[in-house]
Amino acid sequence: MNDKLFVIVDYGMGNIQSVLNAFAHLQCRAILSQAERDLEKADAIILPGVGAFGEAMSHLRELGLIKALNRNVLKRKKPFLGICLGMQLIGLDSTENGKYEGLGWIPGHVRLIAVPGGWKLPHIGWNEIRITGETPLFESIQNDFNFYFVHSFQMECADRYVVARCNYGVEIAAAVQHENIFATQFHPEKSQENGLRLLRNFIHQVQARERRLC
Repeated sequence: MNDKLFVIVDYGMGNIQSVLNAFAHLQCRAILSQAERDLEKADAIILPGVGAFGEAMSHLRELGLIKALNRNVLKRKKPFLGICLGMQLIGLDSTENGKYEGLGWIPGHVRLIAVPGGWKLPHIGWNEIRITGETPLFESIQNDFNFYFVHSFQMECADRYVVARCNYGVEIAAAVQHENIFATQFHPEKSQENGLRLLRNFIHQVQARERRLC
């Protein structure tokens, strides 16, 4: 059993029980919470999500979580994993159903995927990713780099933040990393063994951080 506390932010966007189940399967001490006090106690923070960007930011704001997230992730450098909408929320802004500001942790903009004619949105189902940068997230994942996607919008940011891409008629940022901030556009909790391996790798990063702090 991993004794570190993994807090999965429950802010009312999508079914996040599968994320909790995945961490439980990996024998992690994980909880769903929308309480600031739990973010303060957390060793790592996971922000999943499915739905509209603007609504998600409104929920985080109404719950009073934005300052707590900034303090724990940016200042205290706790490991953070954003999943799907959670990856998009760490960008500067989004044009989904209007113009909305994000958390701004990575200087990226969330835009509708500019698929060519004949390609349908949302981008849904299994797709192969291509590793484009150094990251511990994909260690020990062998050969078949397929993960499960469900999205119509993507983050557009500088190459130095993008550690994996996929192709859906156009190139899409599939994963980003900046210091202690990790995020995936795909759903590791729905990506079978590859997804579990990725979550294990994130857990190892949390453990490694604690050893460095000792």
